[in-house]
Amino acid sequence: MRELYPDGVFPEACPSRTLLDHVMSKWGVLVLLALSEGEPLRWSEVRRRAQGVSEKMLAQTLRTLASDGLVERHARPVVPPHVEYFLTPAGEQLAGHLVPLMQWIAGHAGEVDTS
Repeated sequence: MRELYPDGVFPEACPSRTLLDHVMSKWGVLVLLALSEGEPLRWSEVRRRAQGVSEKMLAQTLRTLASDGLVERHARPVVPPHVEYFLTPAGEQLAGHLVPLMQWIAGHAGEVDTS
């Protein structure tokens, strides 16, 4: 049998587990998808796109994805503060894989028995 993950993703201590947790969390996916649509977004615009996310959770998710090198935060030195978020090249590459997955999920969500 061919090894799909020669460096391992199944061992408990694999660093990929941390990134997987950050990227595949509900809010992580939605933030990455919102930012994949093109233009940089302000914090309030990201929050509007990811309906239902709390301020605390959005701030934490953006901070985590930025520390992972997937999202960049750009603050303009103006009053009031103007902060925009956008995907890094690594974030854009990742979003290129997430978009088809979410399209499949959205297309099949009605088939899931939620009872």
